[in-house]
Amino acid sequence: MADTPTMGDSDVQVSRDFVGYTKIVIASAITIAALLWGADLFRRFGLNILTQQFVAGMLGLCLALTFLHFPFRRLTRRDAVPPHDWVLAAIGLAAGLYLAVEIPNLVDLVLMRPRDGVIAGGALLVLSIEALRRSTGWALPIIVVLFLLYGLFGDFVPGMLQGRATDIERLTAYLAIDVNGMLGLPIIVACTVIIAFLLFGSLLSATGGAEFLSDLSLALMGRYRGGPAKIAVLASLLFGSVSGSAVANVVASGVITIPWMKRSGYSPARAAGIEAVASTGGQLMPPVMGASAFLIAEFLQIPFSQVLLAALVPAILYYLALFIIIDLDAGKAGIKAIPASELPRAGTVLKAGWHYFLPFVVMIYALFSLNWQPQMAVVAAIGALLVTALAFGYKGKRPRIADLFASIYRTGLGALDIIVITAGAGMVIGVLSLTGLGFSLTLTLVSVGEGNLFLLLLISAVVCIILGMGLPTVGVYVLLAALVAPAIVELGVLPISAHLYVMYFGLLSFLTPPVAVAAYAAATIAKADPLSTALHSMRLGWTAYIVPFLFVSSPALVMQGAPLEIVLATSTAVFGVFLCSVGMVGFMVRPLGPLHRLVFFVTGILALVPYNAFAGADYTDVIGVLLGVVLLGWEFWHRYSTARRIALADAAD
Repeated sequence: MADTPTMGDSDVQVSRDFVGYTKIVIASAITIAALLWGADLFRRFGLNILTQQFVAGMLGLCLALTFLHFPFRRLTRRDAVPPHDWVLAAIGLAAGLYLAVEIPNLVDLVLMRPRDGVIAGGALLVLSIEALRRSTGWALPIIVVLFLLYGLFGDFVPGMLQGRATDIERLTAYLAIDVNGMLGLPIIVACTVIIAFLLFGSLLSATGGAEFLSDLSLALMGRYRGGPAKIAVLASLLFGSVSGSAVANVVASGVITIPWMKRSGYSPARAAGIEAVASTGGQLMPPVMGASAFLIAEFLQIPFSQVLLAALVPAILYYLALFIIIDLDAGKAGIKAIPASELPRAGTVLKAGWHYFLPFVVMIYALFSLNWQPQMAVVAAIGALLVTALAFGYKGKRPRIADLFASIYRTGLGALDIIVITAGAGMVIGVLSLTGLGFSLTLTLVSVGEGNLFLLLLISAVVCIILGMGLPTVGVYVLLAALVAPAIVELGVLPISAHLYVMYFGLLSFLTPPVAVAAYAAATIAKADPLSTALHSMRLGWTAYIVPFLFVSSPALVMQGAPLEIVLATSTAVFGVFLCSVGMVGFMVRPLGPLHRLVFFVTGILALVPYNAFAGADYTDVIGVLLGVVLLGWEFWHRYSTARRIALADAAD
């Protein structure tokens, strides 16, 4: 019996029996339907389907597959599907397909509580919450249920958070049918955009692209000090930017990179911390950003390409700081490069896999030059990937048709948690809209912050990290975009900056104790202490805790403003990141004492703060840059003078 692993964080297998083939058919249908929608083929074939009809059908397929795929108790092996799960799968599929057919007739009757809509919608709501529990655990379902209870009893809550009275039939009909409910924006993005990008990532692995990226990372970074760690960072950056999951990235690349780092002299906790930070950063790096970029574009109704540009500089600062710290740490600890005999040649790797860059070129050209929708752009990229991979292969191997087909149904399986997460997020957003809680929360946060932007940002950062604990990337962002971002925008922050801010701090829950899931996953692979790994992760990812405050105060860091302003703010930020990293590590060309480190760090902060962040920031920027140049000049002069003194002493001997 052949088994095929699913895509994603779990290690669940697909058996080749009746149940297995049923799952393969449903999973393939989910992926193919998303591709057909992304390529606009439904309309081209004369099928004028409403978006809500499409996602209702997709949710029905997803629920059916979830109850066949995930057992009642998570993380336990399933040998057979019990009868009650077949029944739940059938009910979920029937309810989803019923709404898919009847929504055009029901959407105008929401306030009248249509009986058939309430029954079918109620089934979808209950089954979606159970599917969410099976696929992601208890955290998100509990949050969703609490919001549903607020929807029913919010009028009894005293004070500013009091909601409007409603009843269960109205709440059910609204959440299941209205465009602001379960079938709203988050699940639309998941079904029409994210699945196509998941397929692109899966096909990239199946055709040898992941191996090419790993080999390229090894060839480019292995020859430098701290090479294994730099390989881990580059590989995680390249793979993480399209994988859509921090934990999946840790597992996929960490099983290779963490042993490399340990063999070269890194402690288990430090090796695991490097992998966790590098993998989490993939959620911040365009083009995919853990699927959050698509949701930001839809929430703000701006082009997807604009989100990618806005996220680029903060992501570069994040990875730049990580590379610098790794390099300086390696110099301080004497960690050497990988022997040249163990490294592939970059030219050889590029010659064998150069064509893997073409799909990305196609995608970027379609997004920025042709102004295509992201789903259309990724379909074009998938086409380019298939053509080039089948024509050229990698290392003399071409993908088999069976491998490509496996990617299709693995994508459908990997999309299950994203679809049910976005369905649950839609319920939360529906309750916020129906009860007026969203507006009340905004007023409450602004009131607590007393109109002080910095205080509100601090409060929001803590709230984002707490709400993000243990939640998947998409769930983290959607919740925070609905609950926290409006309060930040209310105090005059650019909407794109506010949404990136909450996304950053939501993702920091992956690295911040007590629920640092990415750090703990890496610690498991490294056999390291989880808390020590999380603390190393916080140190290595320090920019993610500071940079969001900077791009909120300076739009130039999110590519908003004149070109000269953007270049100036970015240049001084890069210089500041370097100086701060030197201060944190305590090494430049020699070990630094405590006072010297403090001077470097404070100088770096002065340079890092953008010149237009606040009144007088231009002076602190100039002081930081000038003092930083002096500090670096002194360090290089010290090295030169020391080397000269040693040379003269040797000559005298």
